[in-house]
Amino acid sequence: MLIQDIFETEHIGCIEPTFADLTSDYYTAELLELEAEEGRIIISEDERPIAFAVRTKDQWTAASFVCRPFHPEIFARMEELGGDIYQEPQQEYMQALMEYYNLRLCGHVRPAPEDNRPGRREMIVSLLHEVWDDTAGRTCIDCCCGSGVVSAALRECGAYPIAYDNDPELIALGLATGRLLPDQVMHIDATIASSYIGPAELGAGLMLGDISSFNREMWQQIVWQLLYLSERTLLSTATEPEIRLIEEWCAEMGRTAEVFEHDADPIYDAWVCVAKQ
Repeated sequence: MLIQDIFETEHIGCIEPTFADLTSDYYTAELLELEAEEGRIIISEDERPIAFAVRTKDQWTAASFVCRPFHPEIFARMEELGGDIYQEPQQEYMQALMEYYNLRLCGHVRPAPEDNRPGRREMIVSLLHEVWDDTAGRTCIDCCCGSGVVSAALRECGAYPIAYDNDPELIALGLATGRLLPDQVMHIDATIASSYIGPAELGAGLMLGDISSFNREMWQQIVWQLLYLSERTLLSTATEPEIRLIEEWCAEMGRTAEVFEHDADPIYDAWVCVAKQ
């Protein structure tokens, strides 16, 4: 479902320039300052306000509150303007937001050169079946998704991926090839992923790295966020020193971790860590 379908108007745009900006209160204040003639509020299934839009002439502008607090001033502004209240499941609204921003990304970002190699998806499918035998119908976070080969493998296994990465060109490549779907991926900073998405039973962070002394702290935050968001987590690296660091970070998060060498893909998944609560 598209944003315009939810708000029942063709002429609508989000005031936040990017998906990553959905956490910023600055855009709430900016929307409240707009001259407007009408307002509309979206509430979730539990009747929590998750979006507010105002109309200026024929153009609607929306602000979203799925990643930041809803301010009481908005109710006062709604009373001034008058308008309608709509109800939409929060997950469906989030999917509409992802699609909105990914369509914009595709219009402004040139895709990266193809980085997937033949057989890579099949290798991941094999690893997923080996580690988890119950992926069908479950949501799985795809951390640092790149161009989406893990997401594609997860869908093949019957899972529903929620992916994120901080490289817009790789996301654009994944969208162009169909490995990523517009309503299943976010362009965000993986070190603060929990600001944007809720917990899931499964989480995958495959082919992580290169992890060095220079970027160790960044990767630690990325892994911690993934562990915080997922009950059962699959991680892989190219080298043993990298996976041993991840094993340490799992212990620091109170997770039980099993580390082993793997031959499914000796380039990216030579070492695997399976963590659980």
